[in-house]
Amino acid sequence: MDRQAIPFSTRAEFQQHLATCLSRARQTLQMFDPDYAIWQLGSSATEAELRRFLRGGGRLQLVAHDGRQLEREAPRLLRLLKDYGHLIELRRTSPALRQLTDSFCIADQRDIVRRFHADHFRGEAIFNGPEDLRTSAERFLTIWIESATGLIANSTGL
Repeated sequence: MDRQAIPFSTRAEFQQHLATCLSRARQTLQMFDPDYAIWQLGSSATEAELRRFLRGGGRLQLVAHDGRQLEREAPRLLRLLKDYGHLIELRRTSPALRQLTDSFCIADQRDIVRRFHADHFRGEAIFNGPEDLRTSAERFLTIWIESATGLIANSTGL
């Protein structure tokens, strides 16, 4: 498959591209969003894709400013955490990073779905474009390093 760059501007388009990105992931998923309010991480379809991914040995890294939305709205994600906790890492950003407002999902260092601002749906999906997501991958690594474990109380055993 050749590189595809697809702009989007609606919730439905974001959801469609995110589902495609998740379905293509085999080894790594790196996600950042302030709270994942619109990601539908609690839906049965997303749970099925993430379960397939994790069952195949994939590793999920997820960072947010606040985990309350996930605790309330994504019980299926919490179930995945229970079943595949050894393959999932959840982190909360430090106060110094709370001003970050973008949102993205990187799959296998090859595909990305990125919203330019978490309060809006305008963004782009790039499939088979590893060169296009280098900056976002470096950004994710920086966010990851400067974040702490314990996004969700259950992830630390509390």
